[in-house]
Amino acid sequence: MRIRALGVAALTTVAFGATACGGSEPAPSAAPSSAAPSATASASADKGSGKLVIWADPNRTKALKPFADQFGTENGVTVEVKEISKDNQQTFLTASQQGSGPDVMIGAHDWIGNLVQNGAIDPVNLTEEQKASFSPIALKAVTFNGQVYGAPYAVENVALIRNTKLAPDAPATFDDVLAKGKELKKAGKVDEVLCLPVTAKGDAYHVYPLFSSAGGAIFGTTSSGDPDPKQVLVGSKDSQAAFKKLAELGEKGDAALKTSLTNENSIPTFAGGKCAFLVSGPWAMADVKKSGLSYDISPVPGFKDGKPATPFVGVQSFFVAAKGASKTLAQEFVTNYVTNADVAKALYDADPRPPALTSALEAVKASDPDAGKFLEAGAGGIPMPAIPEMSAIWEPFGIAEAAAVKGSDPVKAAESAQKTIDGSLKN
Repeated sequence: MRIRALGVAALTTVAFGATACGGSEPAPSAAPSSAAPSATASASADKGSGKLVIWADPNRTKALKPFADQFGTENGVTVEVKEISKDNQQTFLTASQQGSGPDVMIGAHDWIGNLVQNGAIDPVNLTEEQKASFSPIALKAVTFNGQVYGAPYAVENVALIRNTKLAPDAPATFDDVLAKGKELKKAGKVDEVLCLPVTAKGDAYHVYPLFSSAGGAIFGTTSSGDPDPKQVLVGSKDSQAAFKKLAELGEKGDAALKTSLTNENSIPTFAGGKCAFLVSGPWAMADVKKSGLSYDISPVPGFKDGKPATPFVGVQSFFVAAKGASKTLAQEFVTNYVTNADVAKALYDADPRPPALTSALEAVKASDPDAGKFLEAGAGGIPMPAIPEMSAIWEPFGIAEAAAVKGSDPVKAAESAQKTIDGSLKN
């Protein structure tokens, strides 16, 4: 059964809570039809312990708290939103195994394979109508082995954010990005050709659009088009060529990629006007807007004569804990409450990442065109692999990336990464 939408008075009350937590006030929408069933009636059959426990990271804790309170009021139960700030996935898994976990967990869709494998989450009972209300890539991301395991909340991917005063025109290819960046650096107008976090340990997430455009890949695919962990391609000939390309862009080449550029300093460097191009996601926009510089957002372009640049797409989701004390109440909250357009829109206002719910996205785009631009930048992307084996990829890939960027033999780096991954996966 579907929970009723928030009416104008209720949403206004919630909005003050969201504003107090650091978000802007969400715009109230029209009151729902009187034919909609009461939330209290729909969930009263099984309230479990009479308490719903939700775990989330610090940003989403603040954004979610007022809505959780409202849900508790409507259902006559206590709702606790607990902040988990470190190793969230592992903390949830450990607590689940010990029987001390939450009823609802908020996290990234690429946790799903590991959580399912460990029996930590249940499928989410979305109707066909509800499934159709999400962007296709968001729904695909939370689907694992043919079942939907999360209610998508926000979609995020990297894009090319550019300083339009320094670079007025959107580059058609990444070669254009490099040419303009080097031109501006030579003229003393910027300190860096490009702001893309590499770090000393590498960063597969941010560099993947360039890696894919240069022909690289992480996994082959199964007959159904899903990532195939038995076909690791990090050390393949095509991926070796891609690592060679990263080396050409690196510290002994174009100096566009540097291990000294990190997640901590790449955004401030761009916001400070010290580079014209930033590869980052919606999380960068608060600092960019605060800086006051003029900017635009476009897809990360591919290399001239290269393949399309395909960013990873991440989907933040609500999960129903398989071992929670109030599972029916958790299903009600996840399937029929956070999928409400009013809630999705206000959650965006508190934590501005493009909503996965298309109706909420359209409302957001009317006031914030950046949301639509990020979604367009991710339109050709791929959901970050949600298979458990992906956890074996990040570190070896990152080490290979950092080695190539610093000037080590990129072929040997790719082969070493492949060997490490195969050993870990016993391929």
